[in-house]
Amino acid sequence: MATSIPLSQTILVAFLIVTSCIWVFPQVAVATSKHTGVTRHYKFNIRLKNVTRLCHTKSMVTVNGKFPGPRVVAREGDRIIVKVVNHAPNNISIHWHGIRQLQSGWADGPAYITQCPIQTGQSYVYNFTVVGQRGTLLWHAHFQWLRATVYGPLIIFPRHNASYPFAKPYKEVTIMLGEWFNADPEAIINQSLQTGTGPNVSEAYTFNGLPGPTYNCSAKDTYKLKVKPGKTYMLRLINTALNDELFFSIANHTLTVVEADAIYVKPFETNILVIAPGQTTNVLLKTNPNPPNASFFMLARPYFTGMGTFDNSTVAAILEYEAPSQDNSFRNRTLFKPSLPAINATNFVANFSSKFRSLANAQFPANVPQTVDKRFFFTVSLGANPCPKNQTCQGPNGTKFAAAVNNVSFALPSTALLQSYFFAKSKGVYTADFPQFPLHPFNYTGTPPNNTFVSNGTKALVIPFNTSVELVLQDTSILGAESHPLHLHGYNVYVVGQGFGNFDPKNDPKKFNLIDPVERNTVGVPSGGWVAIRFLADNPGVWFMHCHFDVHLSWGLRMAWIVLDGELPNQKLPPPPSDLPKC
Repeated sequence: MATSIPLSQTILVAFLIVTSCIWVFPQVAVATSKHTGVTRHYKFNIRLKNVTRLCHTKSMVTVNGKFPGPRVVAREGDRIIVKVVNHAPNNISIHWHGIRQLQSGWADGPAYITQCPIQTGQSYVYNFTVVGQRGTLLWHAHFQWLRATVYGPLIIFPRHNASYPFAKPYKEVTIMLGEWFNADPEAIINQSLQTGTGPNVSEAYTFNGLPGPTYNCSAKDTYKLKVKPGKTYMLRLINTALNDELFFSIANHTLTVVEADAIYVKPFETNILVIAPGQTTNVLLKTNPNPPNASFFMLARPYFTGMGTFDNSTVAAILEYEAPSQDNSFRNRTLFKPSLPAINATNFVANFSSKFRSLANAQFPANVPQTVDKRFFFTVSLGANPCPKNQTCQGPNGTKFAAAVNNVSFALPSTALLQSYFFAKSKGVYTADFPQFPLHPFNYTGTPPNNTFVSNGTKALVIPFNTSVELVLQDTSILGAESHPLHLHGYNVYVVGQGFGNFDPKNDPKKFNLIDPVERNTVGVPSGGWVAIRFLADNPGVWFMHCHFDVHLSWGLRMAWIVLDGELPNQKLPPPPSDLPKC
């Protein structure tokens, strides 16, 4: 005969189970009726931590004492709540890179754009819902150069009972490509901005925070991926490097690309990938069913076409097959190395980029705007500012390096743009007159003009809600042609065309792909070329767009879009949360 449990005891048991889950797990998923998923709680304690790499120990800013930082995991439709408590002496803010932030622009994170930074001893709760997204993204600091050490993966699984549009892999592995600086990155960029010259470059690249055997004193700090024969692994590749696009390859293995920037793509095979800072790429790795007695280098090194200095080194990790039991022959393994393209292999990069296509099917449609309400043309360039009186500058011809969009080098305000816009207090903070086209057209990829000076200001571009936008981003040769990964906050964009030389507004649009263009949040502007994107401005708020090379970001290669509210309640930006940091 079954024994019944009194109701009071049942409630007590349930309470103990729930509280024990809260104690055991770093984040808590709580069912809620306000949206389709659950609410997942995280806590980020921003602290200084001593970390050693390359036999060099330094105190640096971390999340929960980890480098790289902790994973944030959710499913499509879930709400994510992250309480960030700043115990470090640095101001900080956190950006959830690639999250659309629909009606949650206050949680986007770029300092002085959507919020003031979180000051020492203060906290802020980021609260947002994952809408219509699944795949691999990242989170990172968005204040000065703290992104060098404050970053981590943001993994969004499909909804329950939803599957990948490819066979489920045996195992999933996250690989973050990053940079290591022996010096404090904040001191590096501050010195560069003071002297006007390019900043010192990193000492090493890293796999999941580890430099590996190609650097001195780092053999023990090598990332190893152990795999089983005859299995399919999904590698979630994230480029968190501060200033470098990276080639990536695994010796003797072919990779199948299935996703980019948390958007499924038509699968294609490749031996070599290119990933820009802020971009993510999911690939399927099919392991050899009869592996040789060997290990395989995974290598990454930069793609670079500019005129300045860069970290011209190669980082290595090791892919290793698990040895069969009782097989001692796997002790002395041959080590295979992949070959990577030349540092400046621009044609390879362009060909690789052109392979990305959206699935464009009934389940995952490509909703690229077929008609355009507003067209914009932005030049993306390096330039210079004059040297202040009574100061010696080490930039080009005694100037200070600068960077600009349409020759406007964006100056960060002293208060957040979103607050100023929302409360209609823009006077003295920003002006709404960002140029829609270059004010002084020239041969953008030809002989550069004699005057390399930029204008400086805090300008935004205002567009109505639901405007369909076409934007052409044009690289220039003012201080040397260079590729630029441009990231637009709050949106995914469709890459409808790209090419070398100057954009031809008469002939190039005839070749645009309006059927299955790839959808991304970070788009590479080709070195010496152009890229055309389209998007629907359906997300009201203030949205940062900037180069994801942090040195160019610091020099002013950034601007802001203001998307006005729509008429319906779900088309308006709600008021800010009560704990929004103050400047």
